[in-house]
Amino acid sequence: MKQILIAIDQLANTVIGGWADETLSSRAWREERRVLIAVIDGLFFWEENHCEASYISERERMQLPPEFRA
Repeated sequence: MKQILIAIDQLANTVIGGWADETLSSRAWREERRVLIAVIDGLFFWEENHCEASYISERERMQLPPEFRA
């Protein structure tokens, strides 16, 4: 289920002009959209620094299968 939600997130990001393999959270952090970061982090209140963590995860290629991460 988590993978489906991430796919929907990535699709939404792509529809509004973002990269196909990036989530809205990661994009907000990368583009330093402070208001959007505050909104998204508020929605994921149980995760500390959600947008920053999403960006780091993208940079470290954690969304890929293990054999593609190297």
